[in-house]
Amino acid sequence: MSICKDLYRKYKELILYLIFGVLATVINIVAFWICNDICHVEYKLSNVIAWTLSVIFAFMTNKLLVFESKNKSKEETTKEAVAFVGARLFSLVVDMILMVIMIDTIKMNSLVAKIISNVVVVIINYIFSKFLIFRK
Repeated sequence: MSICKDLYRKYKELILYLIFGVLATVINIVAFWICNDICHVEYKLSNVIAWTLSVIFAFMTNKLLVFESKNKSKEETTKEAVAFVGARLFSLVVDMILMVIMIDTIKMNSLVAKIISNVVVVIINYIFSKFLIFRK
């Protein structure tokens, strides 16, 4: 049992990032699916709505649970939030480019395209969060 505890302690940040990253990705994909497939909102707008919901969830969980940011002041939290949203805007641009290529050019199913682009986005988001936004 102590081997599991040691592994958890060693990789806690990565494990939590994966758990909450999966949850944020689920929020993103489900919101996209509801907007695009059920409500028939155009896929680019659906993508922005899904992005907004998942970024709010991701910021709260990344700050408090994954990277355990000790910044408590309003000023420091605002700096983190601005950096977080800025980085996520970059990954949104990557996401949107991938979506346009896969949907408009390749004619891929929009939900399949969304899932594929999310794999790339999760990697980009981890790098920004780990090394730029919540670095210790």
